[in-house]
Amino acid sequence: MTTTRCPWCGTDPIYVAYHDTEWGVPEHDSRALWEKLILDGFQAGLSWITILRKRDAFREAFDGFNPERIAGWGDAEVERLLRNDGIVRHRGKIQATIGNARALIELNEGFAELVWGHVGGAPVQTAFATMAEVPTATPTSTALSKALKARGFRFCGPTIVYAWMEACGLVNDHLTGCIRHEPVARMA
Repeated sequence: MTTTRCPWCGTDPIYVAYHDTEWGVPEHDSRALWEKLILDGFQAGLSWITILRKRDAFREAFDGFNPERIAGWGDAEVERLLRNDGIVRHRGKIQATIGNARALIELNEGFAELVWGHVGGAPVQTAFATMAEVPTATPTSTALSKALKARGFRFCGPTIVYAWMEACGLVNDHLTGCIRHEPVARMA
């Protein structure tokens, strides 16, 4: 029996498991949403499988993505992270993570509420049959990117934000022929 999945996950067991259990599942926890935004920022210019393979090392290096702890970090922690070969060592992205922790803490509204408010509180359901139809950014991802940047977030351009929206289930971009399209749609 052939199982049809979105072709981007290929056959790598890590990618397949991520596709089948996590990608596109609506995430409403503010801390988890923030972690995924940070990881999508680190992914910029790389393949997502690189980040998936390093995700546990990222979690360890960044104190479980505890924003209260990260917000207090400075140059010493940046230098420590730049020596950590378990993560993507990019000074700008590390510094952005610290700044994004501070921005998250300074929000006057809940992060999940801010994010989900941009899609009306429910996942956007799409009906793409091929990967060629799936956009890399949308007016909604552009608006959310602008809202985040206005609040001090970095490494959150419209393309990064759209990939993050897909990963966190704000939009269901599993292809219509994918085994996960309908189950994820029912989670809305």
